[in-house]
Amino acid sequence: MAEDLVIAKGTKESQYQSLLPQVEALLEGEQDLIANLANMAAALKAQFNFFWVGFYLIKNNELVLGPFQGPVACTRIQMGKGVCGTAWKENRVLIVPDVDQFPGHIACSSYSKSEIVLPVRRQGGDVIGVLDIDSERLADFDEIDERYLIQLLALLP
Repeated sequence: MAEDLVIAKGTKESQYQSLLPQVEALLEGEQDLIANLANMAAALKAQFNFFWVGFYLIKNNELVLGPFQGPVACTRIQMGKGVCGTAWKENRVLIVPDVDQFPGHIACSSYSKSEIVLPVRRQGGDVIGVLDIDSERLADFDEIDERYLIQLLALLP
């Protein structure tokens, strides 16, 4: 297990390429989902300094706040509500360049301007939650984020 992250500089892609093996080392041998989600959120926050990085887990047919890094957040989100609930319902990645333009956006913080949400699966199976990342900048997420975040989530045991 790695004790410290090496924070890479350079392009977004090179930063993800540096982060992937480090997160893999963090998760290696650890089977506890919460521990792994916590370390993944911390690693993403440390590398990219996103406004908010966290997980919502499905419990009793709603998304419940899980491990995260950033300011306090919405605790529960219904299926189909906001970006997170919609990504869960539609079982797909959502990239939102301007959250104020997303119908039904749930404003946990007025500082959030753009967002990416990805379904989280365990061992390639059913969706167990979502990874939610918010930025204080408009249009901060793209296909590079999507590609590498999918790879990071695939590291979960």
